Amino acid sequence: MQKTAFGALLAATTALSPLAATAQTEIQFWHAFTGRLGELVAEQVATFNESQSEYSVNATHKGNYSETLNAGIAAFRAGEQPHILMVFEVGTATMMGAEGAIKPVYEVMEEANADFDPDAYIGSVKGYYTTTDGQMLSLPFNSSTPVLWVNRDALEGAGIDPDTDLSTWQNVDGVLDQLAEAGNDCPMTTAWQSWIHLENLSAYHDVPFATKENGFAGLDTELAFNGPVQVQHIAQMGEWAKEGKFIYAGRRNEGGANFRAGECALFTESSAGYAGIKAEANFDFDVRPLPYWDGVDGAPQNTIIGGASLWVMEGHEPAEYEAAAAFLNFLSSPEIQAKWHQDTGYLPITKAAGELTREQGFYQENPGTDVAVKQMTAKAPTANSKGLRLGSFDQIRGIIDEELEAVWSGDKDAQAALDSAVERGNQLLRRFERASN
Repeated sequence: MQKTAFGALLAATTALSPLAATAQTEIQFWHAFTGRLGELVAEQVATFNESQSEYSVNATHKGNYSETLNAGIAAFRAGEQPHILMVFEVGTATMMGAEGAIKPVYEVMEEANADFDPDAYIGSVKGYYTTTDGQMLSLPFNSSTPVLWVNRDALEGAGIDPDTDLSTWQNVDGVLDQLAEAGNDCPMTTAWQSWIHLENLSAYHDVPFATKENGFAGLDTELAFNGPVQVQHIAQMGEWAKEGKFIYAGRRNEGGANFRAGECALFTESSAGYAGIKAEANFDFDVRPLPYWDGVDGAPQNTIIGGASLWVMEGHEPAEYEAAAAFLNFLSSPEIQAKWHQDTGYLPITKAAGELTREQGFYQENPGTDVAVKQMTAKAPTANSKGLRLGSFDQIRGIIDEELEAVWSGDKDAQAALDSAVERGNQLLRRFERASN
């Protein structure tokens, strides 16, 4: 966003603030961002604090996503909870089930008489954090979806046209063969293997990850990601791993360092990888849509989001909730959201922010940066592609990671590994169901 527009926003919000404030109302915001994303969050907080004199937000990094969620739960039990807690999307069902711990965002906004329109948010994002009757429980903040990052220089170095079609996994297979034959040591790597290669794979091919609309329609859901499409994909990746065409780097985003260093040609990662790749890559790169398997009926459908939302915690004073409402509205404003989207690669969570980004010429100047938006919004979500709402899902992901690692190492075939992950994960779902009833 241009400095003039950002300055105008500051001036406007400052003009609306009280001329004299006796004492600022301070609120605590716990988040999971470090590095470039941490710097950008700090910039947002500073901009809000400087734009008015009534409220002050104190932002604190509490570790990775899992650590931040656990810190928030522990703090609530001790009566020391923050006002706003960042929780990654797989923690949504856990937070929904935490009776007495959260204050739904729609209530916070209503009680503060805030100008708040849930319909302003992109449907595929809003639905993740909304009840079946349309009440928003938490505020979407950093929402991303997986894409394919391409090192164009690596393809050229292997004698491959850098504009070659990589829209299908069949085409990717052929390119991986060429890269390996050319002596490339890392034809492909990935981040977040469960999120991309099972959760999004299922949505993108319109097959269930779990029953009961992936958990949206009831707690008595059962995992279903051991179907033919998922088994085919994981089996193929296992073959690529065996042949040295897929290099496994870790469960989170360890592979990002390898790609940003120019070591890997293809990288399946979040659209939010844009901030780090743009800052560190010393090579020409593209962002492409996530590949799909040609021949699967309904594919490509739409991918689903990752990232996090902001939950307001119970146990605070009315004035502090007014501060929280003001800060959340600020974060959702078109100017702030457009800048966040452009700086990070996260989706613009509101329609207005996406429209503003296009008007500002960002997509035209940065080809490919709208890939994630198109991928999420090209088709209306189905019961299989609107997202996941599963209890204990952070732990279930850990089980999936273990089983996938057994495939990559050659210790298990894809069917056996996914069958085991489903069986083990279902045990956690039944435990969560019992605890919630």
